[in-house]
Amino acid sequence: MTPSTEESPQMSVEDFEEIEHHAPETVRLEFINGRLEVKAVPDGSRGEIFMWLLRQCMQHRPDLNLMPERGLKVEAYRKGRARTDGSLAPVGHFRGHGEWSDPEGVLMAVEITSRDNDTNQRDRIDKPIGYGEADIPVYLLIDRDDNTLTVFSDPKDGRYQQAPSYPWGAAVQLPAPVGITLETEELKDYAD
Repeated sequence: MTPSTEESPQMSVEDFEEIEHHAPETVRLEFINGRLEVKAVPDGSRGEIFMWLLRQCMQHRPDLNLMPERGLKVEAYRKGRARTDGSLAPVGHFRGHGEWSDPEGVLMAVEITSRDNDTNQRDRIDKPIGYGEADIPVYLLIDRDDNTLTVFSDPKDGRYQQAPSYPWGAAVQLPAPVGITLETEELKDYAD
């Protein structure tokens, strides 16, 4: 069987949206690189890490909202559908949007790795490509497997040009247009 790709997807975007619309609330589906993917439901530590980031964003940039579980149209030509753990955008940006928003105006996409078998492919490979192709300025990956934060930035020609990683505990500068320095010492409480 030939693997699915953006060039030969498993199904159309419209078919995916129909399936996703009828999926139970306990299942979170994404359509990345032409493949239907099931995203793990957040566990308690993952939720706490999201709340830590939300507090930091609110403190440093009250003009922005970090929206949880936002559906974005990603990849080249907006053929993918990703449900971010968080999407940072100006206050009111998503007003009137449906379930899947165009990424224009989103300043940062956030993913916190899951404890599932697909997290490597999904969060470390597919999502940097999809978010880069969508020209989202910053992609923040909070990686619970190796206790790091990777800051993907400077998308050009569909690829992020920068992707430095920092250990939990470091001060992490999120570049413009986000412009926040994250104090990550608290994340050490969630190391396994």
